[in-house]
Amino acid sequence: MISREPTLERLSVAKSLLLTPFGLDESHLARALAEIKAHKVDEADLYFQYTRSEGWSLEEGIVKTGSFSIDQGVGVRAVSGEKTAFAYSDDISEASLLDAARTVRSISTVAQTGRLKVPSKKIASSRSLYNGLDPIASLDSTAKVRLLEKVEQLARAKDPRVAQVMAGLAAEYDVVLVARADGTLAADVRPLVRLSVTVITEHKGRREVGSAGGGGRFGFAYFDDALIGQYVDEAVSAALTNLEARPAPAGEMTVVLGSGWPGILLHEAIGHGLEGDFNRKGSSAFSGRIGQRVAAKGVTVLDDGTLSDRRGSLNVDDEGNASGRNVLIEDGILKGYIQDAMNARLMGVKPTGNGRRESYAHVPIPRMTNTYMLGGDKSPEEIVASIKKGLYATNFGGGQVDITSGKFVFSASQAYWVENGKIQYPVKGATLVGSGPEVLKRVSMIGNDMKLDSGVGTCGKEGQSVPVGVGQPTLRIDGLTVGGTA
Repeated sequence: MISREPTLERLSVAKSLLLTPFGLDESHLARALAEIKAHKVDEADLYFQYTRSEGWSLEEGIVKTGSFSIDQGVGVRAVSGEKTAFAYSDDISEASLLDAARTVRSISTVAQTGRLKVPSKKIASSRSLYNGLDPIASLDSTAKVRLLEKVEQLARAKDPRVAQVMAGLAAEYDVVLVARADGTLAADVRPLVRLSVTVITEHKGRREVGSAGGGGRFGFAYFDDALIGQYVDEAVSAALTNLEARPAPAGEMTVVLGSGWPGILLHEAIGHGLEGDFNRKGSSAFSGRIGQRVAAKGVTVLDDGTLSDRRGSLNVDDEGNASGRNVLIEDGILKGYIQDAMNARLMGVKPTGNGRRESYAHVPIPRMTNTYMLGGDKSPEEIVASIKKGLYATNFGGGQVDITSGKFVFSASQAYWVENGKIQYPVKGATLVGSGPEVLKRVSMIGNDMKLDSGVGTCGKEGQSVPVGVGQPTLRIDGLTVGGTA
């Protein structure tokens, strides 16, 4: 059997779902783009999307809800300087496409004279990071229900203090097609699955919560018995640990962050500040600092959309550019920003493959993919043992960041008090308060245990949500402010 080259296969799938059923072909896309280019614009593109999604949730021992949806449409964009005109429709037809094109071209009142040159067709270079399977079809409904019931049974069997178990299973099959005014055509077929487990434990009138889960760009077969058991163990263990937690102390102290998901602090406190739009406008704490030291030696931060099967990875971004492995900070020196096409053009640099949008009804903006810090040479045990008095935070909940100042507040969902290098007891109510740029300078030890999160992250920006990944090794940070409950 002869298989088709992956880039061409993705294009074929996208056309079969997004063009052919509606009587469209590439000539119709060219005509719509020509309508936009009849007026002077810097960039123009068409973004077609087909999304099929499914979700199941279990609570109180039964699968209470199940959902299934299909959404499809096209977004039409024109960019002139810093201005963007955008229109979208869930009606994929030649008439809607041309109406949207005529609407957005009004961003420029300067009409082109003479004949417009039709650009030659170019297939965008892309990667092959995940299989373009339909994850919803990778497991039948009966098996999905059994999987959730297994989670419930395993969790309740762990400990009599488990009072409630909630589990969720979600899948998405997302197909996109991008046509740009320069003749570029790109497509991606993006599977995405996620399993989440939440456990509530109760003892002597006290109730605590623990959660775990993961996923990525693959089918449901990823969730085998061993992994399901691991998620259940983590959720139950976290909830039981929190039953023993004491109020967290407050003040300025040494803080050690665990590996993996605690990289969410890196994502929020530093990553957003390195996105191109904030830096072009001069509103980020990192604006105009390329080439300067912004972190301690040894701190290297990447945004990498090229990792196989990861939740934040993309074969091409939502502007048709190949995803990249972008070094943002190298050995403490700021090297670059995360860019979409418009901000890259205005800043005189190349796009980095980070133009992302929630759907066809949204404009692309610079967004992170998988953001993480590289490992160092210290063992995590050595780092924890170095704490005289301080906090060891291994899991995080929510937080907020002020991009302009870089100041953040984060709540630790699982943390421990450490004295003389020994973990004393779990604590609750700890919040970390600080400034992203300052935190990077206070990193004094970097672990050799760099780990990515399990595949649960969703990032929000300007009302848009996209899947992302985070990661880091165990880190020691000196002199970080902890707001506690003690």
